[in-house]
Amino acid sequence: MNQDVTDFINAVKEPWQAELCSRLRATVHETIPDFQERMQYKKPHFLNDGKYAAVISTSKEAVSFTIFNTSSLKVPEGLFDGPPERKTMKLRKDQQVDFELLSSLLRQAAATLT
Repeated sequence: MNQDVTDFINAVKEPWQAELCSRLRATVHETIPDFQERMQYKKPHFLNDGKYAAVISTSKEAVSFTIFNTSSLKVPEGLFDGPPERKTMKLRKDQQVDFELLSSLLRQAAATLT
């Protein structure tokens, strides 16, 4: 685990956002073997074979989780925003999160990065 990413999560002011960031990070850890994580542009980035796989960012009202390399994936309508090559889900307080779906999409997207 990258200490800078840990420090980022620990510095998140809203407890629900910090908890969600931790859960998203854990999802990446469980989904992508041998990934790398680092802080870049003041956000936790997760890489597979040196290529972007996912990123977590926070705003005042949401936590965003972006999955890269999604052009060939079937992404559920209405859950994600963004161009075909990367999809972002904005997660708000008390919103139910389908971590199995995120893990499945992340696994599929990361598999083609190697």
